[in-house]
Amino acid sequence: MMATRRGNVLSIESTSVQDYVKVLYTSTEWHGGAITASHLATRLSVANSSVTGMVAKLVELGLADHRKYGPISLTPAGLRLALAMVRRHRLIETFLVRELGYGWDEVHDEAELLEHSVSAAFIERLAAKLDHPSRDPHGDPIPTREGTVHYPAALRLDSLDEGHTGTLARVSDDDPGVLRFLDRHGIALDDELLLGRRGAGSALELHVGAATTPLPIDGMLAAALWIESSTPHPGCTVEDGRAERGSISPTRVADASAPRLSP
Repeated sequence: MMATRRGNVLSIESTSVQDYVKVLYTSTEWHGGAITASHLATRLSVANSSVTGMVAKLVELGLADHRKYGPISLTPAGLRLALAMVRRHRLIETFLVRELGYGWDEVHDEAELLEHSVSAAFIERLAAKLDHPSRDPHGDPIPTREGTVHYPAALRLDSLDEGHTGTLARVSDDDPGVLRFLDRHGIALDDELLLGRRGAGSALELHVGAATTPLPIDGMLAAALWIESSTPHPGCTVEDGRAERGSISPTRVADASAPRLSP
């Protein structure tokens, strides 16, 4: 997919347009809330002026809504394009890990390059080859071809209380060092974890599986781990939050006027 222009406005085939809508989606995917131009600039490591100009183009294309100084949100058309790009990215990451032996800390940058270079037909053949996986190597859900996404009822580890148990459902890939740390300690998706004693500041103790010796971790690492649990422990203070997360319905995008990527 080559970068193209319609008049003075970038088209949906532009890699920059695709990157922006994808980041707009993923930046609030797990945390909710809104994203501003300054947050987007930080996330993309670009100047605020660059973001302002690009957001204006997204609005012209009907992919985003934005009022001056306000948050930026995707329109139904923008959401459809974002989900298509997220699907591409996560299927490619899954392929790289499963079939080519990449580590989960190595795949993000490769997928960023490849997702713009392959056709929609290739992506669907890749999905079939992988038997239509529901999540990528980091636990992020892979949207279906129809635009449906299902999230586990998971909460960030640093929001849990002492004694909380569950399985590791998702690891943020923002910092490859976190992924390498988990590798060194043999921690993978679906492992049973228990949050032990909270220490001074952001220090935490994490029990992995049946291990009796806790693993000390800091707040940054705890913020990258998402835990899914089905049974609250005695005195649990996060039951309501877990129920709220689990009640989120799958997202379906069925706007016939939304743009589609070229086959």
